[in-house]
Amino acid sequence: MKLLLLLLALVALPVEAQKTIRLVVPFGAGGGPDVLARLMAPEFSKGMDMPVVVDNRPGAGGIIAAEFVKQSPPDGTALFVADSAHYGINPSLRAKLPYDPQRDFVPVIELSNSMLYLTVGAQVPANNVQELVALAKSRPEGLPYGSSGAGSPHHLSMELLKLESGANFVHVPFKGVAQSVPAVLSGDVPIVVAGPASLLPHQRAGKVRMIAAVNPRRWSRMPEVPTIAESGFSQFGLDITIGLLAPAGTPPEMVRRLNEAAARAVRAPDVLAKLADLGLEVIAGTPEQFAQSMQRQRENYGRLVRLSGAKAD
Repeated sequence: MKLLLLLLALVALPVEAQKTIRLVVPFGAGGGPDVLARLMAPEFSKGMDMPVVVDNRPGAGGIIAAEFVKQSPPDGTALFVADSAHYGINPSLRAKLPYDPQRDFVPVIELSNSMLYLTVGAQVPANNVQELVALAKSRPEGLPYGSSGAGSPHHLSMELLKLESGANFVHVPFKGVAQSVPAVLSGDVPIVVAGPASLLPHQRAGKVRMIAAVNPRRWSRMPEVPTIAESGFSQFGLDITIGLLAPAGTPPEMVRRLNEAAARAVRAPDVLAKLADLGLEVIAGTPEQFAQSMQRQRENYGRLVRLSGAKAD
């Protein structure tokens, strides 16, 4: 009997050794969640003592990636690299959402804040939010703006400004920042909302002006650029965060282990510095803190979706 148990244990070892953690990203390569996942993966692999791969599954507003992780074994080997759109916006935006962020997943860790900037092309005669609002009000047809898609934080941030200012900003949705940023550079749209990684090279070249941060706080790397709230709209401020979700049923001890390894990974000095350059400010709190943030964002974005009448593509 002892010999049989020993043989079974030896047979099981290679299977365990073959386990790999998948960081499932609901976007193509190059976006904030993808870059974050790729930067943290080597350190995360060390902390978990197993290989970590980034698995891009874009499409359907994150539903493809969410469904894959939802249906994966709850053993920590498949993690959803989700952002505010997936756990804050989708529940209100999509009437037939096939997953519930709070029922079908376990919060592991809120990794970072993502900075977003209200940005204008060089030809636009507005140097701040007040001037941009005045410009939009002066045009009966309104002022177009590009976003990375209907219901995205980029879209909803402008809808919130529209509600607060009374100005007519007209939504022009794109498939992502890879399309919306070139549109503002070419002059196809005068305004875009995007992150620093996509905008900074063009800002330095004088092709765009990042006039205000969408977030509640200024970015430490660009302290001279105010927030929209500081620009005359005191109630303005949206949380845009990225976190890891595990399938429902993942054991608490595994969640804690994943949380600790992920926190160490994003706090590693070289990872921390690279993320900061991209406008991703590390949070790395507890699973409980992430759960509270998810609930808060679901409520806040839900109100905004209802008020704006935003619809999914």
